Amino acid sequence: MSWWWAGAIGAAKKKLSEEEEEGGQRFPSVGLIVGVTGIVGNSLAEILPLHDTPGGPWKVYGVARRPRPPWSADHPIEYIQCDVGDAGDAQAKLSPLTDVTHVFYVSWTSRATAEEDCEANGRMLRNVLQTLVPNCPNLRHICLQTGWKHYLGPHQLYGDFRPHEPPFHEDLPRLPGPNFYYDMEDILFEEAQKKEDLSWSIHRPAAIFGFSPYSLMNVVGSLAVYAAICKHLGRPLKFPGNRNSWEGYAAASDADLIAEHHIWASVDPYARNEAFNCSNGDVFKWKHLWRVLADQFGVEFEEFDGKGFSVAEELKDKGAVWEEMVRENGLTETRLEEVGNWWFMDGILNLNDSYLDSMNKSKEHGFLGFRNTKNSLISWIDKMKASKIVP
Repeated sequence: MSWWWAGAIGAAKKKLSEEEEEGGQRFPSVGLIVGVTGIVGNSLAEILPLHDTPGGPWKVYGVARRPRPPWSADHPIEYIQCDVGDAGDAQAKLSPLTDVTHVFYVSWTSRATAEEDCEANGRMLRNVLQTLVPNCPNLRHICLQTGWKHYLGPHQLYGDFRPHEPPFHEDLPRLPGPNFYYDMEDILFEEAQKKEDLSWSIHRPAAIFGFSPYSLMNVVGSLAVYAAICKHLGRPLKFPGNRNSWEGYAAASDADLIAEHHIWASVDPYARNEAFNCSNGDVFKWKHLWRVLADQFGVEFEEFDGKGFSVAEELKDKGAVWEEMVRENGLTETRLEEVGNWWFMDGILNLNDSYLDSMNKSKEHGFLGFRNTKNSLISWIDKMKASKIVP
């Protein structure tokens, strides 16, 4: 346990003892995770209820659109199935949660155009905040997760304008054109002003390494499924991207680290009303991680030959192959399109530059957490295997 985390725990325990002396509530902090089955929502659901989590002990609600999946059944949270894109459903399901003190908004949805992304994601966040802010008298903090589209622009507009030059830092101005991250920030600022002493934080991770078969941007899950299929078919593990991604430097964000980042910002007064990057703190090259990936699945490693290809195109007719693998290996029943986000994998492995960010602001404000990206990749693959998502 790093010293900054231990320090935060000490502060939280002191705060808890003071509240108990004053006859305070049993749970000094009540968290609501919006997007609890997503890649960071899953990590928050595991970490928040732990006995030594800063700000705790925590009571935790988890909100997601779909029914509770079996791989999250052991999380000690109160699960609420709710479509936050529907104002009526959000009002009916969330307005009774009057004890919420902290909101962790880690949800998003994808649409065909950047303008549609802005409308859909803005509506979801507004529905949540317009329900909770007036109904939760003890609401203290809102964490909003966005990401590097703040610096690169939405994927639908890549190539339409020049993105920011890396390394990215939090003070860079907004880019031209529609961007749902900007709209969500504005909604957050507007709604937070309606309640006195309600603070916020914005978290901007890089490509996230974590666990969730339901995530729209789960690069580790997609890589693992692709490697498992190569192994099943007796093929070498070919790199589908371009030479820049193979040779260039890249950064990632471990999902547990992002969850810790959220929790830190929600309980540390020095992090109030700030936007922060959140990456592992190291850099890597895909040429090195590709060998690690091959080793994890016992598949033949192949050096990049300079001939990239689309994973989405390569695997478009492999649904029956995946069904066979699920059956033969006793895996959790899933469809290939559920566990593989091929458009995202194609995008991550075909970048035109080495995109990196700066963690200086987070460190200057007191967050010194980090992860080893190689170990992060291995640990999340191990979790996928243990959960019987991949063989």
